[in-house]
Amino acid sequence: MNFDDLKIGDSVFVQSYKHDGSLHRTWSKALVIDVFDHCAVVVTDHSWVVESDKRRWLTKEPAICFYFDNKWFNIISMVRKTGIYYYCNLASPSLYDGEAIKNIDYDLDVKIFPDESYMILDENEYAYHASKMHYPDNVKKIIDDEMKVLLEMIKEKKDPFNFTYINNYIVKYFEYLFKNDSKQ
Repeated sequence: MNFDDLKIGDSVFVQSYKHDGSLHRTWSKALVIDVFDHCAVVVTDHSWVVESDKRRWLTKEPAICFYFDNKWFNIISMVRKTGIYYYCNLASPSLYDGEAIKNIDYDLDVKIFPDESYMILDENEYAYHASKMHYPDNVKKIIDDEMKVLLEMIKEKKDPFNFTYINNYIVKYFEYLFKNDSKQ
């Protein structure tokens, strides 16, 4: 199966694993709002998240999430009162297997703030796991190359790193909720 099997309105799980196959994090529900060109766009809104240590927390705001089957990262845009924050995970290309959207998390993250500044996070965690889990050299090279691609997208404000693009999905999400709420 692949993203072509996803339909707008589907509710799916999202599961992130580590390189050694262990489960890293799971989102209990994500609403599919678009599928196009190697990308599944889902919204998590008040979804339960379960961490590998069994800790659970509830997302507090809508997040427009972009999962790609041909890129080594995914992008989560969190819509808050103070602006749009992005959290980008360096990860294997995602796949949909009929159960969940799945990928392998490779530790490195980029957090982007509403003022467009950003921070690269978890470099020590990446170095530790790369050694402990024996990341192959080709995977490390891909991660390095994809980080450069991601940072260039951020600097150039390529989709989805601009307000108009995210706002269109916010509107689409709320229109979907309104339409489906009025049917009840």
